[in-house]
Amino acid sequence: MTPAETPTPVIRTAVRAAAPEAGDGAPEPAAHLAARGFGLRYGTHQALHDISFEIPEHRVTAIIGPSGCCKSTFLRSFNRMNDLIPNVGTSGELRVGSLDVNAPSTDVVALRRRVGMVFQRPNPFPQSVFDNVAFGLRLLGVRQRSVLGERVEASLRRAALWEEVKDRLDRSALQLSGGQQQRLCIARCLAVDPEVLLMDEPASALDPTSTARVEELVLELKGRYTIVVVTHNMQQAARISDRTAFLMQGRLIEVGDTRRLFTNPKEKLTEDYITGRFG
Repeated sequence: MTPAETPTPVIRTAVRAAAPEAGDGAPEPAAHLAARGFGLRYGTHQALHDISFEIPEHRVTAIIGPSGCCKSTFLRSFNRMNDLIPNVGTSGELRVGSLDVNAPSTDVVALRRRVGMVFQRPNPFPQSVFDNVAFGLRLLGVRQRSVLGERVEASLRRAALWEEVKDRLDRSALQLSGGQQQRLCIARCLAVDPEVLLMDEPASALDPTSTARVEELVLELKGRYTIVVVTHNMQQAARISDRTAFLMQGRLIEVGDTRRLFTNPKEKLTEDYITGRFG
């Protein structure tokens, strides 16, 4: 990323438009997710080092940092997606509410129902729009067509997609545009009633119009869900997030209110990154 791509004035203006004024009397939201001295290694390679911070409920938290700094690795840790990679080990603690994510007794299926994930590229199943959204519900044992229909419609409405697909629910999801496919994947995630949405670069593969729609959707959903977004896009982080965490080389450099972090960072590394001096 170059200074021309992320000029500081653009960032600062976006933050002023997106973030509430400090000291407005609003109570601090409760922590929903927490990392306490969390580390992760792939075999002998230490990828994440001693990360500690809290993620408040019903807010959007952005995780930023240069490529290869393990932002996505940290995000996937909250619903144990890294378990699918051989020789992964963890230390410290991750919490979702009162649940110890990495405890041997943790039901990973139940965890992933509570903590849904939306990936960088839309990944609809080669099935109908309806069957895509109903997929998780059927895995949970929901079979009654009327119940499925109600839940599918409600999820598509929450994902701001219902009006666009209500007349073609039986058509292949692969016929949808890229932006529609990503919102369909969000609807599929919402159908099983998660508490948390993890979004890994959810708009990086989309055109500007579809990106704007996904950003609007994130802001609409935060009143109901706790949302964590990994993004390389500084302007996007400024537009949609309430808090921002900056990672570099697997370490947490700084975390705080998005307005404050982008306009008055405490760490020189943070300032260098958000002004485009490296990354």
